[in-house]
Amino acid sequence: MRRWLVAAVLGGIVVFSWGFLSHVALPLGDVGHYRADREEPILQAMRENLPREGVYILPGLDPEQWGNPEAEADYVARARANPYAMVIYQPVGRDGLDMTRELLVELVSNLLAAGLVAWVLGLGTFGFGRRVAISTGMGLFGWLMIGVPYWNWYRFPLDFTLAGLVQHVAGWSLAGLAMAWWLGRKGG
Repeated sequence: MRRWLVAAVLGGIVVFSWGFLSHVALPLGDVGHYRADREEPILQAMRENLPREGVYILPGLDPEQWGNPEAEADYVARARANPYAMVIYQPVGRDGLDMTRELLVELVSNLLAAGLVAWVLGLGTFGFGRRVAISTGMGLFGWLMIGVPYWNWYRFPLDFTLAGLVQHVAGWSLAGLAMAWWLGRKGG
């Protein structure tokens, strides 16, 4: 049990450190992110037109209107004639440069994910290379299950999506190296 827990902590720290490095020292964290040239009119329009916190897809169709031929025809016409946007809206702002909470949540999330990977790696008598491959595969699995559907359904930019692929596969490969090393040690 102790070996699994130490492997989980090592893996979580490696993934967290890779995430920090890929966002701060490498351009991966900024790929596909842009700032609107004139954001105040957009912010004002959101304050005036978005009723509550949530995810908004523009143009949109209220799910209650699905199956209504007139509403669907109107939506299709608007969708073809207008730009597309997915807005994650929070009516109350907060300091975007104070990332203390987000970093703590990220660290805990990374530790829990590494715990799952370490548990899987401990289920069998895998060699070093196979443990690294399993960890890498789990990173790829996560990207395929989240990154690709967001690109496909919500139109996340391709460059943003591919940067996520690099982040997940590289991060879990590095974590796999650390966990495979620890789990393969004699004793302890």
